[in-house]
Amino acid sequence: MGLHTMFCRGARALTKIKLSMSPFCVLSSEPYRVIHDRKQRRFIIRLDDGGKVQSAVLKYSYRSDGHLHLLSTQVPESFRGKGVAASLAKAALDFVVEERLKASISCWYIKKYIQENPRHGYQVHTED
Repeated sequence: MGLHTMFCRGARALTKIKLSMSPFCVLSSEPYRVIHDRKQRRFIIRLDDGGKVQSAVLKYSYRSDGHLHLLSTQVPESFRGKGVAASLAKAALDFVVEERLKASISCWYIKKYIQENPRHGYQVHTED
């Protein structure tokens, strides 16, 4: 059982996800530690930029029909091109797959990540 599964598994309905689970899940996405903040509906990576802590964030919302909507990925400029956005995208999409959810995607980067990683089965859980 992986770290993600131990902390995040168990809820099937969105109401259960929001009410019965811890608001934070720590996901191990090498080489970055991804935090799933369920209350604020975002995945976060804290980054040390020479003593100054910055955050990379992937934001999502729940649509009225119970689907997840992956909205945006924001990475500080000094960390772009270093796999930070990929770690966020992987954590969010793995969450969608493991919880057997469907997701719509507005973020161009997440769409690109899915195209570049077809073996993970993300297409089955996403829609345009």
